[in-house]
Amino acid sequence: MLTLWSAQALSVFGDRLYAMAVMWIAWQESGAAAMGLVAVAESLPYIALGSVGQRLVARCASLRALAAVDLARLLLVAALPLAWHSFGLPGLLVCALLLGAGGAVFDPNLGALVPELVEERHVQAVNGLMDLSGRIARIAGPGAAGLLLAVMPMRHIFWVDAATFGISALALVALARTTALTAPLRAPAEKPTHRPRARELLRADPGTAAALAVHGIGIGAGAVALAMPALLTSHLDAGPGAYGATLAAAGAGAVAANGIAGNVRLPGPAPVLYCSVWAVSGLLLAATGAATSLPYVLVMSVLSGAIAPFLQITLSTHLARFPPAARLRLMAVDLTVIRTAGTLSMLVVPALAATHPRAGFAAAGAVTATAAAVGAAAAWHWSRTGSPIAADDDRELTRE
Repeated sequence: MLTLWSAQALSVFGDRLYAMAVMWIAWQESGAAAMGLVAVAESLPYIALGSVGQRLVARCASLRALAAVDLARLLLVAALPLAWHSFGLPGLLVCALLLGAGGAVFDPNLGALVPELVEERHVQAVNGLMDLSGRIARIAGPGAAGLLLAVMPMRHIFWVDAATFGISALALVALARTTALTAPLRAPAEKPTHRPRARELLRADPGTAAALAVHGIGIGAGAVALAMPALLTSHLDAGPGAYGATLAAAGAGAVAANGIAGNVRLPGPAPVLYCSVWAVSGLLLAATGAATSLPYVLVMSVLSGAIAPFLQITLSTHLARFPPAARLRLMAVDLTVIRTAGTLSMLVVPALAATHPRAGFAAAGAVTATAAAVGAAAAWHWSRTGSPIAADDDRELTRE
């Protein structure tokens, strides 16, 4: 598991380092519009592959295939400065699209393979560890990029970033060799021959469908957090330092709560719990809009951050209980939902909330809490009348 954890941590660190560096280039050379185009270009492959690229994603459902994906990302990141200097913004956008495609293939497959590598009783704890490493990498990546920019040229940062993907690929190859000797992956995960249709899976387990829908709504409404600087400046007369403090407080809350979320037994049907936690998150978001002082905002940030690991670990542990092919498909659907919701909402929500930040936070929190409460009630109803998908159902819900 140390090898898998290292591969995942390095891959996420590389993603964050790349994101910081490429956004800096886009801003420096072409302004805020270019930053938006790069962000959209990076998200489009998640939406496309999750919607119509099921076969391509399924073909990479092995550790060696994921190592190959990381090697491809290594080459793309290393070539990105050249693409920029040779072709300008179009070259940058092409690289962003291809790197997004690599992430769209890598992320759901790695998540789907984790339950195949550990005993069932350890899945929640391992998901907690993966969540923790991802959160640390998301914090360390931008920070490392900022420090590196102070001591080396921009193109060298991309070489450092490329190296992280190379090390991740080596770790995955080493894990594949060890696994092949001691605990072979089950055939459906290593060589998927059955490709579940998302519609049939969600019809068969509507509680999970409710959870994924609430996830998308929560991510979409959560884009209002980008209006936090407007809330701080217009109502609290605070500056950039205060905004940095809120981000740090949210990160600290998430890291502190991770150990609990990863090791405490999750009560009740997972979709019900998941939607209920989103309802709490919505209430905290709405309460943030009533900010009267910076300490109040910091407390809300810590609490909101502490909610995040429970959301991630609850959903990933629930999806891990599905048979391999169904699990991969549902994880891909989840990524598609949140990328679509996040991309669309980022184009609208922050701009609307910036003019009236209090109302924006209150409205976004109310939408999240209401949708989550409805989702929790629906999931509770379906948990009492339906039955989860079992391993034998994997074949019945697929098409050749």
